[in-house]
Amino acid sequence: MKITFYGHACVGIEVSGKNVLIDPFISGNPKASHIDVNALKADYILLTHAHQDHILDVETIAKNNNSVVVSNYEIASHFGNKGLQYHPMNHGGSWQFEFGKVKYVPAIHTSSFPDGSYGGQPGGFVIEGEHKNIYIAGDTSLTMDMKLIPMRTELDLAILPIGSNFTMDVDDAIIASDFLKCDKILGYHFDTFGYIIIDHTLAKKKFFDAGKDLMLLEIGESIMI
Repeated sequence: MKITFYGHACVGIEVSGKNVLIDPFISGNPKASHIDVNALKADYILLTHAHQDHILDVETIAKNNNSVVVSNYEIASHFGNKGLQYHPMNHGGSWQFEFGKVKYVPAIHTSSFPDGSYGGQPGGFVIEGEHKNIYIAGDTSLTMDMKLIPMRTELDLAILPIGSNFTMDVDDAIIASDFLKCDKILGYHFDTFGYIIIDHTLAKKKFFDAGKDLMLLEIGESIMI
């Protein structure tokens, strides 16, 4: 399983011969100006919630690739009404896709489209695929619901927001990793704009001191798990 960081909360996953893209916000992110949105491959686009910094490039990428948009009922239907392929989900539900099993799990945040219309309840995704399991938290605070995830799924990687202000911070992410029983963390939702700039050295040290591994990738950089 190959995971590529495209900036902010956008990651790409290559698994079982399929390309899965999470929360594409690239063209509006100056830090990701070297990423060509039109060159991205996406068989599926998974969306955690409806805020613009998570859905900005959905239509462009989906139309280029004939992608299937996967999200909560409100978001998936919104893009379905625009003529895109879609698969609606809701909290607690799972579905077996070509690339693996996906479960839509709760997140504590808000969710509205750029025009202020209702974007359903925010969520995260647990993906079980190719003998590797990952959790993508989406924008969320620390929540006790995270303790439920390892009761069903043994995680190989947790992708957690660490920028604070709009989501949990580094210290809460360490607690989250305890709840998740996963010591390998990919941090995201940091540094994009002023409210969420972090000290990389301090963040990595805090995770290291807790006996955990925090990865902070450069935009466009990939890892294999």
